[in-house]
Amino acid sequence: MIKTIIVVGGGVGGTMTANNLVSKLYPEISRGKARIILISNSPWHYYKPAFMYVAFGAFYKEELRRHQASLLRPEVDFILDQVDDFEFKKSRLKMRSGDTYEYDYLVVSTGCIPSPERIEGLVEAGDHFYQHEPARKLYEKISTIEKGRIFIGVTFPKTPNVPHQCGIAPMETTLMLDEFLRKRGVRDQIEIVYTYPTISQLVRNCLFLQKDTGAVLPSIFDSKGIVHKRSFTLASVDPERKVAISEEGDEEDFDILIQTPPIRAVDAVLNSGVSQAINNEGWLPTDRYSLQLEGFENVFVMGDTVDLPISKAGGSCHNQSPVICNNIAGLMRWGKTVAEYDGKVQAIAQMGMDVGMPLWYDYEVDVIPTPPTKIGGLMRKSFNRGVYWSVARGLV
Repeated sequence: MIKTIIVVGGGVGGTMTANNLVSKLYPEISRGKARIILISNSPWHYYKPAFMYVAFGAFYKEELRRHQASLLRPEVDFILDQVDDFEFKKSRLKMRSGDTYEYDYLVVSTGCIPSPERIEGLVEAGDHFYQHEPARKLYEKISTIEKGRIFIGVTFPKTPNVPHQCGIAPMETTLMLDEFLRKRGVRDQIEIVYTYPTISQLVRNCLFLQKDTGAVLPSIFDSKGIVHKRSFTLASVDPERKVAISEEGDEEDFDILIQTPPIRAVDAVLNSGVSQAINNEGWLPTDRYSLQLEGFENVFVMGDTVDLPISKAGGSCHNQSPVICNNIAGLMRWGKTVAEYDGKVQAIAQMGMDVGMPLWYDYEVDVIPTPPTKIGGLMRKSFNRGVYWSVARGLV
């Protein structure tokens, strides 16, 4: 009997996992014993981390996308549709088109959605770079401002120990902004203020989620004249006065407010009734080692949709994907999971427009900061301009 494995989500996690499943299960696929399906609600695949560069005029939209089907191995059946309901107990998906799909194994890689509407006034007065159009809007502002105050803030999910999307990005963009404004010749007339909330989920009152990085950031910011402020948890924004108001009772004025927005799971995940996350954020309860959905042996969760204390970024997906593929193969062939995820994430942080800092960490070991170099910057540029697409194809 043929086994059907469905991957839901056409981001980097879902795309590489569908391709990796073909490699892992090729003997079964070639004998007609297994079928791999990827479902996405868009015909396009976007390199979303590069939206950060759009905010600095460095990428055009057309450079950041490929046809989803072109990134998949020919053995993967691509279905353009949207999941409206995950029926985990029935191992079934209900689709926007009215179709239903039954599965033997499921991988949920549906990402998260920036939701600035969850903070009063943030839609009207805030900017971010996690989607293309908001990033373009931000570029128009920072490329024309001549003087004033740019206020940068970070919003964490309310769910304990769940980080915000792409944890290093606010720090990266702060340093890129400093250099961008210097090249424009207006940095001396513009104050940059970087802030971090009181409780960064791991109960540290610092400037970054991870301890060592949080310790070294003040000196980096001081050397560039970037003001930094701890204990600022955004509660609301007054668009008319251009004031950010914190839960701690402080008020900060701004000319531009760059705020990491609240995030949540997609509607179908929210409506599944399985999430235990507070504030209706929708993160799925995920075994931190096997990556199985708790209570459902045949369902795996990855990327931004998990409730784990690990970065919601492509560097997480890159390490989660082989674990999921090995565990699905283990269940099919031996009746048990065979691999464990150790929380590993790797990335190259953009520490300015042209320098980069390789970093890696896991459940047990925090990021150990290393000196930013131009070689690191070249590595990041090579990833942005080409390596990423090989990663998505499961080749790297």
